[in-house]
Amino acid sequence: MTERNFVLRREAFWQEFEKMIRGSRSEIKAGAANFPRQFRELTQDLNTARAHGFAPEIIERLNILINEGNQILYSQRSWSLKGPLRFILRTFPQKVRSQWRGIGAVMLIFYGLAFFFAFLTIRFPDLAAEFIPETQLVQLEEMYDPSGGNFLVPRDVASDADMFGFYIYNNISIAFRVFAGGILAGIGSLLILCFNGVFMGAAAGHIINKGFGETFFPFIIAHSSFELTAIVFSAQGGFLLGYRLFITRGLSRGASLRAAGRDVLPIIAGSGLLLVLAAVIEAFWSSRHEFPLALRYGAGAAGWVLLLLYFLLAGRPGKS
Repeated sequence: MTERNFVLRREAFWQEFEKMIRGSRSEIKAGAANFPRQFRELTQDLNTARAHGFAPEIIERLNILINEGNQILYSQRSWSLKGPLRFILRTFPQKVRSQWRGIGAVMLIFYGLAFFFAFLTIRFPDLAAEFIPETQLVQLEEMYDPSGGNFLVPRDVASDADMFGFYIYNNISIAFRVFAGGILAGIGSLLILCFNGVFMGAAAGHIINKGFGETFFPFIIAHSSFELTAIVFSAQGGFLLGYRLFITRGLSRGASLRAAGRDVLPIIAGSGLLLVLAAVIEAFWSSRHEFPLALRYGAGAAGWVLLLLYFLLAGRPGKS
């Protein structure tokens, strides 16, 4: 192979590659599918030129092209908002709607138990001590008693930032336990979900009996839509994984779990976002008892309505 024949045969390819790597970002993206193959061809050209002892100018030119191509091939992709926005606006609500039957059943269990035991505790006040330890009842009373030292602030919390950390840990630990319990054929998720429903209902009933409802409901209404919805979603994720672990529908257990994971993981990731949002609201808004009650109730009601509309409408054809 002569140097002249080599250059004549490969010149058009080198010029095309050079134009692409030195062009605009859109030109690079347009050629992304063929870029690895072209880069390998260019590397082979450099090896051929060196093996045949071609002119230093040719070798230098190919070296430069390979170095520039290498920076594009192995450089980190720039962070973009498109992926997170696509997940929030499309993937998450679509996956939730695809699981609406299971989520509806979980909601019925959770909220049904909560309302039933709230009613029961209001009707029979002594029942609260049967479901909640005495120390926790005292802490609840202190937190919602306007004259108490821990009014709307958990113990050992000194600032809004501390409150945010406390609520993040508390919320995520509950959601994780509910989800992880699903590994026992979903039974663990069911038991933990029921426990939290009973606890929430009994605690609410006890606070109402103590006469602190006027501080309790304005506090919980703003963040409860996001927090409770995330717990329900986590339970559904645990149920689905537990179900697919034992009911494989002809697949291997690994394949069955991978199939379930495609539905579960987006819901769990979205639940994490809801829990973070709930912690932000709980730490920086819910405890602001100096705000007018109408504003606090209005913000809470708006949260529930917007969340409902989001899961009903977001990600549908013709929507963002």
